[in-house]
Amino acid sequence: MRYPAGFSDHFSKFLISILVVISASCQKEVHIDLGSTPPVIVVQGQIQTNMPPYVILTSTIGFFSNVNLTTLQNSFIHNAVITVSDGRKTVSLKEYTIDTGANNFFYVYSLDSSNLSNIMLGQAGKFYTLTIQCQGKTYTSVTKIPNPKGVDTMWFDKPLIKNTFAPDSAKQLFVDYTDPDTFGNYVRSFSKRNGEAYYPNGIYSDQAVNGLKIASIGLFAGYLDSTNVKADTLRYFYPGDTVTINWCQIDKGVYNFWNSETYASNTLGDPFASPINLVTNIKGGAIGIWAGYSSSFSTLVVP
Repeated sequence: MRYPAGFSDHFSKFLISILVVISASCQKEVHIDLGSTPPVIVVQGQIQTNMPPYVILTSTIGFFSNVNLTTLQNSFIHNAVITVSDGRKTVSLKEYTIDTGANNFFYVYSLDSSNLSNIMLGQAGKFYTLTIQCQGKTYTSVTKIPNPKGVDTMWFDKPLIKNTFAPDSAKQLFVDYTDPDTFGNYVRSFSKRNGEAYYPNGIYSDQAVNGLKIASIGLFAGYLDSTNVKADTLRYFYPGDTVTINWCQIDKGVYNFWNSETYASNTLGDPFASPINLVTNIKGGAIGIWAGYSSSFSTLVVP
């Protein structure tokens, strides 16, 4: 079964940073009981044009928990009843087990490929309602796949600001984009080089540029977060690379979630940053995102 663009990027984001602060006093030992909070359902789901819906269902992990592969594997939620409706047709999602190697497993809900009457592929202009029943509770969300609107042109040039360790052959991707003249357009972009997966590399709102042409938008290459030790070279493209961008129109709820996630990721570890909660579009007490993506693909070889 083929999974949507960015699929590997989503489950690779199961990385948790743990900060342990130990306070001591030479006069008195201080004990702080931080208590615990009940786990919360986490939804990661999407439907993209011409692709089936999928949902990854997990529960939160305690901030001070011992996190390892077993902990992450045990966070998946099984036997949930999940449906997706476009207003005329409702399909049920089936849980799949994916062996990632070394006796570690990944779980995802998607269409039952053995049932031809259960097929649903994303279509532009439609709303999709997600309903999840698990652990005695019901969670819902609605997303729209907007009409597609791709970039005008794309090209490669010298980076606007190049990392010191990046070679001279490093190139940055640039695009021109004309925003539709209706207010309230949002974009999340992905890039793919050669045979790699699609990784996110930008998110935009037309709040200040409604109906305008935006020239020379500089995009870095998307890459797997766990490889950021090599970010000084992975941020760029190189001669001979075949590069495809997926310029996705999204609705406001999806934009708000990923915009808050981007901010939270960029300020992780900054003691002066204001705390932020991810802006979910899931109702019923869960967190996460149910996202519709309207895809427009453009491909070019780096000269």
